[in-house]
Amino acid sequence: MKKGLFTLLAVLLLTALTACGSDNASGDSEDKKEIVFGATVGPYSDMVTKAIKPILEEKGYTVDVVEFSDYVQPNKSLANGSLDANLFQHKIYLDAFSAEHNLDLSEVIIVPTAPMGIYSNKFDSIEDIEEGSEIAIASDPTNLARTLLILEAAGLIKISEDVDPLKASEKDVVENYKNLKLSPIEAAQLPRAVETVDLSAVPGNFALAADMNLLDALALEEMPDDYRNRVAVRTEDLDAQFVKDIEDAIKSVDFEATIDEQFKGFGKPAWMLNR
Repeated sequence: MKKGLFTLLAVLLLTALTACGSDNASGDSEDKKEIVFGATVGPYSDMVTKAIKPILEEKGYTVDVVEFSDYVQPNKSLANGSLDANLFQHKIYLDAFSAEHNLDLSEVIIVPTAPMGIYSNKFDSIEDIEEGSEIAIASDPTNLARTLLILEAAGLIKISEDVDPLKASEKDVVENYKNLKLSPIEAAQLPRAVETVDLSAVPGNFALAADMNLLDALALEEMPDDYRNRVAVRTEDLDAQFVKDIEDAIKSVDFEATIDEQFKGFGKPAWMLNR
């Protein structure tokens, strides 16, 4: 009799403790008020610090911004729980990296992104570009496709209609109206190339890292949203309150006002332009 009573009490105690543990875990998830936000050094860590963090702090969060100097650790740190969110990558990179490393990450919202630009110390406008001018372009496939799109938009080349514009390469150029010499180099070297060639197509992140003014470009790309950076989180956190609050912060009037004031030249995503 006593043995049965002790067994019953033990079961009830274990059940109660388990229930408390579940309640606390749920409460921790719902009541999370500390966010560790990762971003690459430069404009996107600045965006988190200046445009997102203050709004979240007004909502009662403590936000710790962790800066990275590479494009590998921010996603690995997010996946292993060292970060709660990150901001540094476009959709193509996020999808490819997640698949390659078997990570379950998802985007939350697209943010204004520094566009690629055509820069020159020789010409003052697209119309001034001379026949046979040399332009430095990125050698990697993603930035090369972007370069060809901005050159086409500027009326300098024509890409085959049979190719996916996001995957275009030099072999897909069917018209080169000014016989431009396309000189592929590593993307990080493109800012320096402005000094040595007639033109250089520089991705926005490298332009800003080299203290270039985006508004000095002869032309800025109208990038597809797939090339714009986005906030990413672990897929399991997509419905968490802190993620909803991050999204609300970025959708706020205060966020857009900071972008307009401190991130001039950044291209806005479709959702910002169409609201």
